[in-house]
Amino acid sequence: MRPKLVFTGPTLSHPDALKVVDAVCLPPAVQGSIVSAVQRFDPSAILVIDGGFQAEPAVRHKEILWALSRGIHVVGAASMGALRAAELFPHMQGVGLIYRWYRRFAFAPDDAVAVLHGPAEVNFTPLTHAMIDLRRTLRAACRRGMISPQQQAKLEGAAQAVNFRERTLARMVRDAHDGKDDVEKLCRELGAAFVQQKKQDALRALELLREQAFEKAHPMPELQLTSAFSKDMDDTGLAL
Repeated sequence: MRPKLVFTGPTLSHPDALKVVDAVCLPPAVQGSIVSAVQRFDPSAILVIDGGFQAEPAVRHKEILWALSRGIHVVGAASMGALRAAELFPHMQGVGLIYRWYRRFAFAPDDAVAVLHGPAEVNFTPLTHAMIDLRRTLRAACRRGMISPQQQAKLEGAAQAVNFRERTLARMVRDAHDGKDDVEKLCRELGAAFVQQKKQDALRALELLREQAFEKAHPMPELQLTSAFSKDMDDTGLAL
């Protein structure tokens, strides 16, 4: 039986992903990851959740289209996967609220899903919070009456003003502090109500992968190969 592949890391650990679906879990996708994984595993389906973009170039659109042209289902959700699925609609299937957000708002910031995380040795543990999770948390807290609309706007502005490498709930609250709020108390309250939207979307996508509930494939145009994406790469290896 051809395996299913899942590229994940900080959004959902490999052990947690394997609780949902029987799959081969791989690190966050980067340039060349899709091609090398297809060549190695000959998968029936690929789910992209996380992707890298700092130390290495990000996973390319063309390699995803190449996998799709080979009849492999490719799904994206939660993080880099949601971005690529929105950009490659209608060919790549997307799952979840974050994917729908990027589909609706074409110029939504990429760093809304970005986090700083540790290496594979510590299961890619996230060290910061994604802007999308902070925004969802603040909106939920406002609806529950935990914070006022004015506080919500101030906190969200503080989070947006910080680079994703330093963006945490605690930093957001400290930066928005005006001397009136109890910083530690607000951190505890928001932490208890924290909305893990990225994780929720990733779990939905894993369930889809488990049930093989794929959308009917949209007809693919002929894939135009270039000198940077060689026709011979099946025989000679990665040509990216």
